[in-house]
Amino acid sequence: MNAAHYKRPESVLVVVYTRHGDVLMLQRVQPPDFWQSVTGSLRWGESAADAACRELSEETGLQSADRLVDCQRRNTFPIVPPWRDRYAPGVDTNTEHVFKIELPCRPAIRLSPREHSDLRWLPRAAAARLASSYTNREAILQCVPSG
Repeated sequence: MNAAHYKRPESVLVVVYTRHGDVLMLQRVQPPDFWQSVTGSLRWGESAADAACRELSEETGLQSADRLVDCQRRNTFPIVPPWRDRYAPGVDTNTEHVFKIELPCRPAIRLSPREHSDLRWLPRAAAARLASSYTNREAILQCVPSG
């Protein structure tokens, strides 16, 4: 099998928040009780910025590419064993590119029902506590202004 048949070991994390400090958190369908910001894998040949824009649209219905900001932050973490077979043999880490988007107020969100079952708008600290991934927690605390 060539590399294109496997998932690319790069992803985006997009922290969505309002100018008043409310952070959007999404509950995954699988695994249940997993809360996160907008996330998704890069397609082969796709830039991180293009993937962030696509995932934002797919997971929330938001069309705000002009407001996306690359935080110039990269996280590398191990791919958990249950998902490792999606990647080429020998690939055991993923690189995550962090983006943020500030919105003037809470917009209507259209969830992708195959990916997410619920959403919450929470203050920065509460959103960070709810985030299931440590990289998501750190991104919220570093990207969303406090107070």
